[in-house]
Amino acid sequence: MERRSSLSDHPATGPGSAGPELDLLDAAEHGLGEAGLRWLAREWPAARGAAHTSRSYAFPYALVGWNSGPIGVDIERIVPCDERFARSICTPAEAEAMPWTIDRQIISLWSSKEALAKALGDALRYDPRRLESPASWADGASGPWRARAVPAPDGYVAWVCWRSA
Repeated sequence: MERRSSLSDHPATGPGSAGPELDLLDAAEHGLGEAGLRWLAREWPAARGAAHTSRSYAFPYALVGWNSGPIGVDIERIVPCDERFARSICTPAEAEAMPWTIDRQIISLWSSKEALAKALGDALRYDPRRLESPASWADGASGPWRARAVPAPDGYVAWVCWRSA
């Protein structure tokens, strides 16, 4: 069974905006290994004729999003983080405010930036130390961009970012 999440009623999408669609795929529920999950996640939005898609994997899960405009999704397993890693992903302002001992917050910060970088077009082009986290955006919005944390299984965090029409 997939968990579907529609963001059309989320306040950050704005009145009359459709917003992106999301599905969380669970490999165990489909009887798949990691390669099979990746294949399913690539095929999933194609079957819906999506104009823009994004995928993220943290086995045994895949988060798949599609939208009429640019979109980025990310799901991450919460793992222990050291201060060195946290500092490597923070802007100077984020580094001042970061609770270095809370792994969930550090991984969520990373996930939000990864989703935004994907939505901007190429996650590898963006240095996380220069990319402000969408987690700090008032009402989940910055200009035409929208973001929100996505409900994820225990031990995971997930984010979606998209450009509104």
